[in-house]
Amino acid sequence: MNLQKALIASLILFCSPVAATAAGGHLVSDPRNLTGDSYTNPVIHADYSDPDVTASPDGKTFYMTASSFQCVPGLPILKSTDLVNWELVNYAIDAVPPTDFYSQAPRHGKGVWAPCIRYHAGEYYIYWGDPDFGIFMVKTTDPEGEWSNPVLVRPGKGLIDPTPLWDTDGKAYLANGWAASRSGFNSVITISEMSADGTRIISRPRIVFDGNDGVNHTVEGPKLYRRGDYYYIMAPAGGVETGWQLAMRSRDIYGPYETKIVMAQGASDINGPHQGAWVSTAAGEDWFVHFQDREAYGRVIHLNPVTWIEDWPVTGNDTDGDGCGDAVRKWRKPALTADTSGATPLEHSSDPSALYQWHGNYSDFFGFPINNGLMRLYGHKTSDGFVNMWEVPNLWLQKFPAEKFTVTSKVRISAKSNTTGVSSGIIVMGWDYARLGLTKTPDGFMLQFATCTDAEQQNPETMSDICPLTPTREYAAGLHPNVECDIWLRLTVEKGGMCRFLYSTDGRRYNEAGRFKARAGKWIGARAGFYSITPSGTSDRGWIDIMESDLKID
Repeated sequence: MNLQKALIASLILFCSPVAATAAGGHLVSDPRNLTGDSYTNPVIHADYSDPDVTASPDGKTFYMTASSFQCVPGLPILKSTDLVNWELVNYAIDAVPPTDFYSQAPRHGKGVWAPCIRYHAGEYYIYWGDPDFGIFMVKTTDPEGEWSNPVLVRPGKGLIDPTPLWDTDGKAYLANGWAASRSGFNSVITISEMSADGTRIISRPRIVFDGNDGVNHTVEGPKLYRRGDYYYIMAPAGGVETGWQLAMRSRDIYGPYETKIVMAQGASDINGPHQGAWVSTAAGEDWFVHFQDREAYGRVIHLNPVTWIEDWPVTGNDTDGDGCGDAVRKWRKPALTADTSGATPLEHSSDPSALYQWHGNYSDFFGFPINNGLMRLYGHKTSDGFVNMWEVPNLWLQKFPAEKFTVTSKVRISAKSNTTGVSSGIIVMGWDYARLGLTKTPDGFMLQFATCTDAEQQNPETMSDICPLTPTREYAAGLHPNVECDIWLRLTVEKGGMCRFLYSTDGRRYNEAGRFKARAGKWIGARAGFYSITPSGTSDRGWIDIMESDLKID
């Protein structure tokens, strides 16, 4: 299947990053990072979990990918010429395999875990682990173009965080970690030999590092490299929130490996710092791209310098000379020529839908792009025993793009005149969530604000009626008329993920409808976007047309 053509030809055109690239929408945490000689971390204040980066053959262009779990399109492809300013330029998959499983319901926290991107012999490869199905791979000659269909390289449960290495003798290897939730053990890294074409495993795995040593617990996310006479495994240990970065080295790929902690939080205010990628540039510098867990905001992207001392990668700022650096907040930019001509922060992109993803594998029943706006979402038919939005796959959501931001959307909400309970609006989704929308009543619409705590545990929503609203228009449509209502819905997010939901009937005067503290979802940060649901047993779906949507980053 031609994935790029599928992205352009289908509904996903409007959540494809192609338009964002043309508009010059850069993912930046601080607009000052676009210019000047220094940068401030995080370089991307958005949830690009488990990042990995590879350089083009000339070392001047860099491509990043990240975990996308059950969200589609998946495997985001980000591009940079300076490792600081990034654009989202593509996605490598438009559905999570196996599609029959991921198309049945939203599989929260499953799917695409911790991918690894590498360049080898004229092609770019991405490997990822699905802890329920095994290790998959896609490849391409152009990261911004078509990617191949996924190949299941190694089936099995518990396999996560794969990383390939093509050695100088022509042999290929695959290292990976293990998920205790599926395998019953973790904190070990294994290596297997792989076929030269990277499509299958040809040896049994062998443990090369065991973190069950009372020191380096929760070792995961290995990245396998070769530099000179040494093989290196870079891996985080100690857990996402409070861990550190390990480097391991050996002259034999199967070990034994020496270990050294090469970066930690130290005196900085950057917790973690967690899983990432070592990359070398055309200027002969080395850098480390990794994430920091920011709770509701997800796992945001940092850049740290790397200095090699006695064949160990000292990462961050090593002020005391002990070989372990502290994560940096501000540093000089890489010695590269950045191509930021015409670059603007994301909120100025002409396509505000460029960063949206569905919460599960796409179906035609989810909705379609529209000519006079961005997108139409049709009401998902809820289950007979509907409790909360955890079951809804056609949520159209984007990552929180900054610590503080505002999204204002003009929407048109429609339902058949004879229906009740059809509801559409905006939502902040996570383990806890809040939504503001119009619900069809016998007399028109009721604006309602709902919250839910621990949605995965099937807790019911708490619902508040805000005010009744008269339909803007009613028109003949088959046996029963259609009624619709135009309304402006606004979400304002402040520091700490504090959310305010507002509404307006004229686009000028806004009234507050509710407040909510955002909470991360299952392995992902909180996300903001749109929903539409139709009660089970109601034959005609309601829908929401997203006419305009404006993002402002503070």
